[in-house]
Amino acid sequence: MEKTYDIIIVGGGPVGLFAAFYAGLRNTKVLLLEALTDLGGQVQTLYPDKKIWDVAGLPGASGRELIDRLKKQLAKFPVDVQTEAKVTDIVRVGGNWQIAINDGQTSVTGRSVILATGKGAFEPRRLQIDNEAELEGHGLSYFAPDLSLYKNQEVAVLGGGDSAVDLAEQLDSIAKRTYLIHRRDQFRALEQAVLALEQTKVIKKTPKKVKSAQKTADGRLELTLQHVKDKDQQEQLVVDNLLVQYGFLTKGQADTGWQVDLDWDSAGIVVTDQMKTKQPGLFAIGDASSYPNHVDLIATGFGQAPAAVNAAIAAIDPDRGGPGHSSSMNL
Repeated sequence: MEKTYDIIIVGGGPVGLFAAFYAGLRNTKVLLLEALTDLGGQVQTLYPDKKIWDVAGLPGASGRELIDRLKKQLAKFPVDVQTEAKVTDIVRVGGNWQIAINDGQTSVTGRSVILATGKGAFEPRRLQIDNEAELEGHGLSYFAPDLSLYKNQEVAVLGGGDSAVDLAEQLDSIAKRTYLIHRRDQFRALEQAVLALEQTKVIKKTPKKVKSAQKTADGRLELTLQHVKDKDQQEQLVVDNLLVQYGFLTKGQADTGWQVDLDWDSAGIVVTDQMKTKQPGLFAIGDASSYPNHVDLIATGFGQAPAAVNAAIAAIDPDRGGPGHSSSMNL
């Protein structure tokens, strides 16, 4: 007989991991589904070495460290986990939710569902030069999963937001020389990140953009930088690697073809109190959710997770008492 879960959590990033742990803490039968081969979501895939500052009690923890801690926390309780399990449909069947995995190869059933899918599939915003595809993987990259690869190299980081500024600041102590190229004079990163950048030896090239990039005879990259306000003002810069940090384009889950009827806006799935969607027993948390003045932070999702889990339990078992304090538990 097919197992029916109390709560199925879709998405194994930081917020999904914590939601699964909390559901286990509440002694529910819980299943965590993740489309990728490993847990951790974009934090693990895109910036495992990036320092994260918005998680209480773990100032400056790397993405990898945060995910490792969340995995260790999750292991405290018997939570079922399936990776390489892309959710391709969600349908209401009787009083339960049936979830199709990998185009219906398998399916699972739950009494409630919590969507922690983030913004959906992601694609980097690409450098707009003619030979971009030719250079990708040959000096040009959009990901930096292992910063040690850039030891004693000359590296240019392209962008002006948090990811670009943080990456340049980290590379300063690893690379031989680090450049930060941005089309504006002012950076858009958090104020403290910009202040930290000012304490480094990172060479800032502003307000400039990369007009072209060519391979040199010795396998390096020669960049032509153009002043944004004066096209005739150009300079050449030769580096070993160019890391483009323009951010990512995301494909919302509204485009996945799920049959379930949800309300969406430009930011995500519209939710009300306790992270409820318009469908009974279906919730959305983290960057997947949307309500007025929502802030896309890991810390925000960590706060939403218990609210959604408690609301799910109340929906499937109205007579069950609410959560108690966990601080005195001997785990």
